[in-house]
Amino acid sequence: MKLGDATVMVAGLGVSGRGMVEVLRDRAAKVFSVDERNETADLHSFDDVDWDRVDLVCTSPVFNPRTPFILEAQRRGIPVISEVELAWKLRADRDGKGSHAGWIGITGTNGKTSTTEMTSEMLCACGLDAPAVGNIGKSVSHAAVDPAHDVLCVELSSFQLHFTYSLALDCAAITNIADDHLDWHGGIENYAADKSKVFHGVTRTLVYNADDERVAALAAAAVVAPGCRKVGFTLRQPSVGQIGVKDGWIVDMSGVAGGAAGEEERIAPVAEFTHLTEPDGTVYPHLLADALTALALVLGYGADRDTAVRALQGFAPGGHRIQTVATAVLPDGGTIRFVDDSKATNAHAANASLNSFGAKSVVWIAGGLAKGGRFERLVADQAHTIKAAVIIGKDQQPMIDAFKASAPDIPVTVIDPADNDTVMDRAVDAAGGYAAAGDVVLMAPACASMDQFRSYADRGDRFATAATRWAGAHGER
Repeated sequence: MKLGDATVMVAGLGVSGRGMVEVLRDRAAKVFSVDERNETADLHSFDDVDWDRVDLVCTSPVFNPRTPFILEAQRRGIPVISEVELAWKLRADRDGKGSHAGWIGITGTNGKTSTTEMTSEMLCACGLDAPAVGNIGKSVSHAAVDPAHDVLCVELSSFQLHFTYSLALDCAAITNIADDHLDWHGGIENYAADKSKVFHGVTRTLVYNADDERVAALAAAAVVAPGCRKVGFTLRQPSVGQIGVKDGWIVDMSGVAGGAAGEEERIAPVAEFTHLTEPDGTVYPHLLADALTALALVLGYGADRDTAVRALQGFAPGGHRIQTVATAVLPDGGTIRFVDDSKATNAHAANASLNSFGAKSVVWIAGGLAKGGRFERLVADQAHTIKAAVIIGKDQQPMIDAFKASAPDIPVTVIDPADNDTVMDRAVDAAGGYAAAGDVVLMAPACASMDQFRSYADRGDRFATAATRWAGAHGER
């Protein structure tokens, strides 16, 4: 299909939808938008679509594959694609000469944003225009047609990948795969299959989680371009073909860091990457995994190793990811820290967050929109870490049930969900009542935020404000 002859329907006018409308306006014969809630859309009901005049549907990630208008388009043989697919098809047209920016794609259940941001920071330090785009930053469709960019660091959600078909990325990574969004995809196998699309046809370097059996299997099965290197990352001592950790050092045995494949190449001590550790030197395992992924991607793309490592050492994670937002200094000199990990929106992410702290040192603020998730295994696995729990959210029963079943001896306070405006103040007050010197009040809810907050960022900001208030009222200074 030639876009210049096509009538394109854009479904949804979120960030990706608006981006698609704007880039298609000068490229398609006709483009129109449909959004039931946005008054600026051309149509406000999919019932008003004249399907006989539609050649292509570009859908926003909010619509699952069983949405009626998608099924109708497919019944009529009309292609349905994502913004990512559109951007990939448009990339070679950005300057009229057929050249295009490189693409590095990152997906996974957790760690996508941190990994993408690290990748972007290292490549920019190496002198490339390499923005973080896609699921974060500006829309990937805009980025794909911008001639200023050398490399696109694209965070890819499973929703975006579902209607994406022709990617052949320079470098790609899957950080991990755990149960999430299974209602949208219709099961874990469908979810994993959509994630695996980033691996198809990779030309330079494929990076995978060697500690995740499902991801490792997808990497082994991936059909890539001739000469593409497959690099596994591990939090353990690496074997041949992997990058990992040995004796406190990041060590490569894949050859991606410049040494010979199968020979140990020491890169730098983990302790020199200060954003990867607690103040006492305890390593955040999930952030270390993200850093290993990003480093393998950047080196696999061909960036200068020393420059990239220096940039990674100076990297500061974005907000709401293992971020100390307040510290109460008690009269005896001890401290209580308040840590915001609002981005931990599922059990897998919350488990990684809790793993960062010592035995019985965490007062855990948990709960929210459970999305059909269960938490019995999470609570059982982290019962040794959790000192007490404070449950927020309007969908509280799954978390309450998990503590009753898996850790009935852990004290729990359930916050009345009636008043959204005061819920975080009440949660922090309850958590502070459990905490003592040396403890951490951790807000890593394992749930989505939209039941009581505008977003995970809003939830984190409110936690930070409440924590600062509590620290000021109860601390020595």
